[in-house]
Amino acid sequence: MAEDVAIVGAGPVGLLLANELRLQGVDVVVYEKLLAATGESRAIGYTRRAAEVFQMRGLMERFGTYSWGKGGHFGGVRIDYGKLEDNHYGIRGVRQSTIEAVMGSLVTERGAVLRRGHELVELRQDDDGAVLVLETAGGRVERRHRFVVGCDGGRSTVRKLAGIDFVGRGATRGMYLADVVGCDIRSRSLGERVPGGMILAFVLEEGAHRIIIHEHGLEPKEDLSTLTFAEIADSWQRMTGQDIHGADHRWFSAFTDTTRMAAEFRRGAVFLAGDSSHVHIPAGGQGLSVGVQDVANLGWKLAAAVHGWAPESLLDTYHTERFPVVRKMLRGTLAGSLLYLTGDEMEPLRVVFRELAELPDGADHLAGIVSGLNVHYDVGATGHPLLGYRLNPDREIEQDDGGRTTVCALLGPARGVLIDASDSAEVRKLAAGWSDRVDLVTGSWVPTDAQIGPPAPDAVLLRPDGHVAWAAPGGGDLEDALGRWFGTAKVLQR
Repeated sequence: MAEDVAIVGAGPVGLLLANELRLQGVDVVVYEKLLAATGESRAIGYTRRAAEVFQMRGLMERFGTYSWGKGGHFGGVRIDYGKLEDNHYGIRGVRQSTIEAVMGSLVTERGAVLRRGHELVELRQDDDGAVLVLETAGGRVERRHRFVVGCDGGRSTVRKLAGIDFVGRGATRGMYLADVVGCDIRSRSLGERVPGGMILAFVLEEGAHRIIIHEHGLEPKEDLSTLTFAEIADSWQRMTGQDIHGADHRWFSAFTDTTRMAAEFRRGAVFLAGDSSHVHIPAGGQGLSVGVQDVANLGWKLAAAVHGWAPESLLDTYHTERFPVVRKMLRGTLAGSLLYLTGDEMEPLRVVFRELAELPDGADHLAGIVSGLNVHYDVGATGHPLLGYRLNPDREIEQDDGGRTTVCALLGPARGVLIDASDSAEVRKLAAGWSDRVDLVTGSWVPTDAQIGPPAPDAVLLRPDGHVAWAAPGGGDLEDALGRWFGTAKVLQR
C-alpha cells in the first residue's frame, strides 16, 4: 500500500512542506541522504512574503531572535519602504540552520517520519504513484508513495530521475561568501561598488560579520572542495586594502549567477519545490523565500488530493501558478544583478532606476519584485482588485462573538477561510457545504489609521496560502469559487 507523501531533502523547504502536510493530517516521510545537518547557513534574511507565511503558521516565535529590515533596494537602487502603502520590510537574523533544526524537531513531534542516511538512486512512476529506491547503510530499499516532492537542491536527484529539464543560463560570475570573527570590518549592508567589483558586509552579531565579494574576472567556482579561506582573504584585500588573513572564520563558500528553472514543476506524481525547481543569484533574500512560497502553494493542494476532495485540476495549478511567478522572479534577479554588479558603464541605467524609485508606482513595483507582495495567481475570476493577490495578514476582524482576530491567525490551521463582513445569508448558507474544509468567520473589519491596499471586501474567500479566491462585491460567483478550489460540497442546502 502506498504511503501518502515522500519528501526528498530535509533542508528548510522540505521540512516546511512536511509541516504544512502534517497540519492537515497527511502522512509524510522525509528522506535525507546526510546523516546530520551541515549547520551551514547561506540564508539569514527573508522577504516580507516569506515572513508572512512563517507568521501565518505560527513559526516566527519558534525561530528565536530576529529583526525587521530597515530599508530595501533593487539591484543596489535604494527604495524608501516607509513611503509605500504596504509593508515590504523583510526579516534578518534567522539562520537557515536554525530553521532546519527547529522544523526538524517540530515535524517529528507532529508525526512526520524523518529518515536520514537514505539516498535516492532510482525513481519509477506508474498509475498508483511512484516507487523510490533508496541506498541506506543496510542496503537498498524500495518504498512506494502516492506523491513525491523533490526538495533536494539545485542538483536535484528527483528532478533528474523524473526526466525534467533544467533550463536557463549557466554561470558567468563567481562570488565569495564568508562569516568572519574578530575583524574590524566596516558595514556595507546594501553593498558598495569599489574599483574591481562590489563588496558587501554586515554584522551577524557582536564581533562577527558576513562578507560577500564579487571581483570582476573571478571565475565561477563549481568545485568547492578546493576553495580556501586564503583565496577569499586575498580577494578581500585586493578590493578593500584590509588584511583579514588571520581572522577566524566560521564558514565560507562560493556561489555564481547560474539562473535556471525546471521546465515542469509537476510530472505525474512528482513535484519540485525550492532550489530543485529554480536557482539564481542570491538577491534580496529571495532564494529560500521563494521556496517558502512554493511550499505554501503546494502543501494544501497535496493534502486535498490525499484526502480525496481535490478538484481534478487542482494539482496542476501548482505548475500553472508558480511557473510564471518564478520566471518573473528570475528575470528580476538577473536585472538586479546587472545593476548591482557591473561597472560604471551601467551608471546611466542606475540613474534612471533611481528616478523610478522616487515615483510611488515605480517604488511599489520594484519593492514588490523583491518582497514577493506582487505575486498574483489566476484564480479564474475577475472584477475585484484583490483577486489572486494575498490579503494583508495584519487586517483585523471584530468577530460576531465579540473576539478580535487577524487574517494571519485565521490562516494558522492551513485551511480555507471565508470571512463575511456583510451579514449575507447566502454566503453563510453556502459555507455550510464546505465547513469540513473552509472555516466561516463572521464579523466586521476593524478600521485602520492608514489604508493598506484596496478597501476591505464585503466578504472574501481565502485559500490556505492566504491568496484571495473570491471577493465581494464583483469578484465572481462564490459557489463556483468554492468548487474550483475546495471540491464538491459535502451538503449543499438550498
